[in-house]
Amino acid sequence: MTTNPMTALRKAMLIASTAIPLSLAALAPAAAQDAKISDDVVKIGLIEDMSGVYADITGKGAVTGAQMAVEEFGGKVLGKPIEVVFADHQNKADIGAGIARKWFDAEKVDAILDVASSSPALAALEVAKEKKKIIALSSPGSVSITNEACGPYVIHWAYDSYAIANSTGSALVKQGDNSWFFIIADYAFGHSLAKDTGNVVTANGGKVLGSTRLPVGTTDFASALLQAQGTGAKVVALANAGNDTINSIKQAKQFGITDSGQKLATLAGFINDIHGLGLKEAQGLTITEASYWDMNDDTRKWSKRFFEKVNAMPNMLQTGAYSATLHYLKAVEAAGTDETEAVMKKMREIPVNDIFYKNGQIREDGRMVHDMYLFQVKTPAESKQPWDYYKLLATVPADQAFQPLSLSRCPLVKK
Repeated sequence: MTTNPMTALRKAMLIASTAIPLSLAALAPAAAQDAKISDDVVKIGLIEDMSGVYADITGKGAVTGAQMAVEEFGGKVLGKPIEVVFADHQNKADIGAGIARKWFDAEKVDAILDVASSSPALAALEVAKEKKKIIALSSPGSVSITNEACGPYVIHWAYDSYAIANSTGSALVKQGDNSWFFIIADYAFGHSLAKDTGNVVTANGGKVLGSTRLPVGTTDFASALLQAQGTGAKVVALANAGNDTINSIKQAKQFGITDSGQKLATLAGFINDIHGLGLKEAQGLTITEASYWDMNDDTRKWSKRFFEKVNAMPNMLQTGAYSATLHYLKAVEAAGTDETEAVMKKMREIPVNDIFYKNGQIREDGRMVHDMYLFQVKTPAESKQPWDYYKLLATVPADQAFQPLSLSRCPLVKK
């Protein structure tokens, strides 16, 4: 039976959307007197996967990250309360776009500060462009967000497939792992991740021996893994995420992929995946992330508060939602208004500096550039406490991590 998309949208809005006003200490009254805040409230929204395959890596954790940014800011900006709303798009692009339109048209949302998964994100950002509203995205990874789909109010925050490919792909090829086979999640992000990584592999002298695409939510990877084994590729690269990554790694172990000498590369792995797998199965994997909870005292303190709310340590998608929200609020304060043009101008002018992201800058294509980190998963013997999973292999500087503007396909970039 076919489900009416509008029925699904109404269900998503009724069941999964909620508003959380946070009213704490007021900011300076002098600033508030001159403030121009629409509807006397600054309202931000996040459209997440709250119950599907990406719920653990986005979902409640991303919403919590945004809420913690609001709390850190004091619950008010320019003397006006801040509200956080969120909804579940059920991994459907039409529902994501419908929620964005309803929020902007009827519920007076000022900005959307994350949308999980590339397909719903690409749909929602088109609505934001039409409505001339700010949309900042940490959870999706497709590079088209700052290329063909770019816009004056579109910001890509935590990572993208180019940064993952550039960090993981080049490092492995340079150490001799120069033949690759890709198992690809069949949607925008999976396609983008495999394409970008394949380009890095070939640019560094390697070869792509083959690939196969599987639907999101696949539980049986046997055929794909047997095909990968048959090619003899040195690297079997997983261009998928969430439960798909966990299931494909588990089944790769069962098929003896790594025992036969092939290397398994997770191109969109997260600390949640390592926790789900356990170090015995995950040890030795290479993972690129934009943040890690155990980097310093400040990240550890913040992450322990996050853990108390979510019962997991944060990944880069969730710290990205925190960072984007905090930066947006700083820009509203600096602009003296929540009007889109003025806030966006300040977001570009002010460097991004918070607990996890340092000296970031929003470029003309909307890409927020910052350092990325290449990690290796520890062995069980190396891990000293729960969630102590990564050791740092390399820091990739901001100017090297992301696609250079010279390669941009964004019409906003002047060449």
